[in-house]
Amino acid sequence: MKGYATPDVAKLLGISIPQVRAFARSGFLDPDRGARGEFRFSFPDLVLLRAAKGLAEARVPARRIQRSLRTLRRQLPAGRPLSAVRITAEGDRVLVRDGATSWNPESGQIQMDFAVAELASRAAPLARQAARAARAAAEPLDADEWYDLGFDLEAVDLEEARDAYRRALELDPDHADAHVNLGRLLQEGGDAAEAVAHYMLALERNARHATAWYDLGIALEDLRRRSDAVRAYEQAITIDPKLADAHFNLSRLYEATGKRAAALRSLSRYRLLVGGRQG
Repeated sequence: MKGYATPDVAKLLGISIPQVRAFARSGFLDPDRGARGEFRFSFPDLVLLRAAKGLAEARVPARRIQRSLRTLRRQLPAGRPLSAVRITAEGDRVLVRDGATSWNPESGQIQMDFAVAELASRAAPLARQAARAARAAAEPLDADEWYDLGFDLEAVDLEEARDAYRRALELDPDHADAHVNLGRLLQEGGDAAEAVAHYMLALERNARHATAWYDLGIALEDLRRRSDAVRAYEQAITIDPKLADAHFNLSRLYEATGKRAAALRSLSRYRLLVGGRQG
């Protein structure tokens, strides 16, 4: 029930079942296993497999595909929605980008450029079917399983994703990650105050949850609580100094409050992190 089955993945991506299994065993994926030992893929796994297909079609050697896809796996935004992401290639490097990318046909670059949103739209029927099956299952899902299902559903059906996270929290009110992700979906739907409540509940459970602090900062900005937002972003980068977007947001808020030196330091750190991510 959990995740996407190998035959479904093969059909979605237009590759063979043996190729899916070969990619799954190659080291850049970590799929779950079903009750009978079969692979069960998450939506981020589908993104990596789609990129692997593009590199294979460009005749990139298998060893370099594995290296590039391990890098791509680190680049995918952890705990963040993937629907606005594009995957592009430069040489044998694979990069995560936002927005459309223009390609120079004379550059010699691999012609791989795909929007995750398009992949999500094709995966949507399977994800919704999994949600219906989960609600009707004779053996109920536990909190972690509802959380995992919610994460996969985010890319294809936000209402179903919110329902899955709520079900996870009904079973385990201390599930910090479910609070964070539900809060983010509520915030993106315009309910920043309710989002703040969920971020605070997550931080009560895990005060070192960097993503919770970062998302809290965004919600506090939406509520025009700038000084509180600054403190939230500062907590986020204290816990995880590599949170590039938190450095960027801090730079903007420091600039707005006249702290120019601090703004320049944060912006410099942001540029260093983003440059390293794409290098």
